[in-house]
Amino acid sequence: MVIKGEAKLLRIFISSTDKLNHEPLYQAIVFKAKEQGIAGATVLKGIMGYGSSSEIYSPTSWEINEKVPLVIEILDETDKIEKFSESILPLFEGLNKGCMITVEKANIILHKKGVKAK
Repeated sequence: MVIKGEAKLLRIFISSTDKLNHEPLYQAIVFKAKEQGIAGATVLKGIMGYGSSSEIYSPTSWEINEKVPLVIEILDETDKIEKFSESILPLFEGLNKGCMITVEKANIILHKKGVKAK
């Protein structure tokens, strides 16, 4: 399905080390979006940031386990984003880590399907 016009952009701000049942949280969210037929999801890796803890996270040369901020962007029609948002909120209730979820209006001007390489 190709989407054009008014849509919603869901943004989820988490850390690269956040887990859900021993699986990276970002991975669980993206797979859940795919399962629910959401148009698209992208995980963006930050190079530096801080949240409500006010602790600044930035990778250093001596760290083996890189903890950096992540933003998951998920875009689709308004009703699908609202249903998806409701379905993922329980995932965050059990976490003891900080996070933030936002939603905003988006206007899709081009949504073109690509052809898989053979």
